[in-house]
Amino acid sequence: MKNIIISVIVFLISLTLGFAIQISTQNTFMLGGVFIVLTLVVFTIQWLAYIPAVILKTEKFYDLTGSLTYLICILVSLVYLSEFNQRSVIITAIVSLWALRLGSFLFIRIAKDGKDRRFDEIKVNPSRFFVTWNLQGLWVCVTSCAAWAGITLSYNKPELSIIGWLGLALWCIGFTIEVIADWQKSQFKADKGNQGKFIQSGLWSICRHPNYLGEIVLWTGVFTISSEVLFGSTWATAISPFFVYFLLTKISGVPLLTKQAKKKWGDDSHWQDYFENTRAILPFKLPKKRSHLK
Repeated sequence: MKNIIISVIVFLISLTLGFAIQISTQNTFMLGGVFIVLTLVVFTIQWLAYIPAVILKTEKFYDLTGSLTYLICILVSLVYLSEFNQRSVIITAIVSLWALRLGSFLFIRIAKDGKDRRFDEIKVNPSRFFVTWNLQGLWVCVTSCAAWAGITLSYNKPELSIIGWLGLALWCIGFTIEVIADWQKSQFKADKGNQGKFIQSGLWSICRHPNYLGEIVLWTGVFTISSEVLFGSTWATAISPFFVYFLLTKISGVPLLTKQAKKKWGDDSHWQDYFENTRAILPFKLPKKRSHLK
């Protein structure tokens, strides 16, 4: 019962965000219900995919479903707008490229590994497994809401200005970091001589999770591109990059992997040195506020 309640709450949070964003668009032609429609599309896909997943007790197409959901919804938002312009095409293209790249990468990885250890205990519990699919729905909705807004409101300002181009540059930097980091780790793991070892070379020597750094930067770029057309309640989509940062650094990313790493290499002095001297996400330390004592 607890897991069902959590699933309902997750769905209602996503729906509430959709309603909040659409307040300023209610009097705008065709756009009043687009965020609600997209939210319902996202969760319908998760619920349908959950059925064969729970029957087969498999997580093999979980990440792939998430990526395909991004792709489907970004295309739906473009069709909903019924207008192809510079901004809408650019946002659609970069989100689609990211979704296709990440989805295929994760699917190939789990196909090679045979399973995702995160789901070992979850997939055998139907209600708990259902929660993870709903959480994926929340992830898609909150992360991509800025992209949806940027596309559906692009008629206000079809062409990118300086801020928009800066956003595209940020996306390119973030995407490049993520792709290189994933490639470097794949090459490291493919080398049998590295079996049982942890990666600390390439981008992984600069920070412990460069792929997450790339993810945060690229979604910040997407929001920046969209920010030029936002107004009123649609500024609620600013939650997107902050949500990505919070999710990866406080919930499912860094904490989970750090726990696994400590369990595996906690007694390794080399890993201890790497952990103590290498930042998790940012490759530099933020300056601390100085206290001015009189």
